[in-house]
Amino acid sequence: MEKKKIVPYGKMSKKAKKELDRKKRRDWGALNPVTRKPENPGAYNRNRERSRRWEEEDVRGVIF
Repeated sequence: MEKKKIVPYGKMSKKAKKELDRKKRRDWGALNPVTRKPENPGAYNRNRERSRRWEEEDVRGVIF
């Protein structure tokens, strides 16, 4: 049987390091690694303001 030489990572060739790194990498699966945070409720949201105006106008129109 042939014994495999153990070479320190720092002394490996660029190609060997690349192959080793590729084997160590893992998949995130269904999880998306992008950091997400909830919408700031205190921040001004133009679209939310527009929808409120339309709702208020609809309510005023029904009163007539």
